[in-house]
Amino acid sequence: MRPDRYLAGAVALATVMVALVIGVGVAFAYGGADRRTPLTEVTGIAPAGPVVTDAAPAAPAPTAQPATAPDPYRPDDAWLARVAGATGIPVRALTAYARAHLRAAAEQPGCRVAWNSLAAIGGIESTHGSVHGSVLGEDGVARPTILGPVLDGGDFGAVPDTDDGALDGDITWDRAIGPLQFIPSTWERWGADGNDDGVADPNQIDDAALAAARYLCHAGDLTSPDTWRRAVFSFNHSDAYVADIANLANVYAARAG
Repeated sequence: MRPDRYLAGAVALATVMVALVIGVGVAFAYGGADRRTPLTEVTGIAPAGPVVTDAAPAAPAPTAQPATAPDPYRPDDAWLARVAGATGIPVRALTAYARAHLRAAAEQPGCRVAWNSLAAIGGIESTHGSVHGSVLGEDGVARPTILGPVLDGGDFGAVPDTDDGALDGDITWDRAIGPLQFIPSTWERWGADGNDDGVADPNQIDDAALAAARYLCHAGDLTSPDTWRRAVFSFNHSDAYVADIANLANVYAARAG
């Protein structure tokens, strides 16, 4: 089970402005590289081959259903089965990451956000919606709800309540929410409806994955290592966190082959 320090918020910003642009955010996670969780605790597998720790390459792109299909962003079932089997990512979670990749590619072709980067964030933040006994349902909602620690300035940074407790149930302090761990103020700006049900819900993994893809894309072309690092650093102001995301994204890329 991954430590609570990761549950402090993938997109942990004290304001609704993007930290990678204005350099303002709240660093909630690591105290240093020695506090990192070994990747085997997240994936059950060891990193394969040479691992690039300063940035993550794009894995082979997911294959979409035919353009005539009702959902043009739905990943191909054969691709999902193969990659889920190779990486250990649950199919339901992988569907969300790949779908966000395909949709972001259509919306912002110059961004080139990759599914394996989104999967690494989901893996580190909540073990793909399964941390602390939560189960990711077929509807993409993790139950029980995944909440990060109370951000009251104790072990983590202080973020006074921004949503009157509407999302996180706390009217005094904010808490990170859902499988990709958005804090309420960031969700207010970046929240997305990834499954097209008319609701943007940070607890629903399609919504959260698309929001994360758009958030990363705000940095620019993610095939640039410097841009990729800045984008991931804005999720959590820690170089060790960036390295862990890169390592895990590399594992997924290598396994997906």
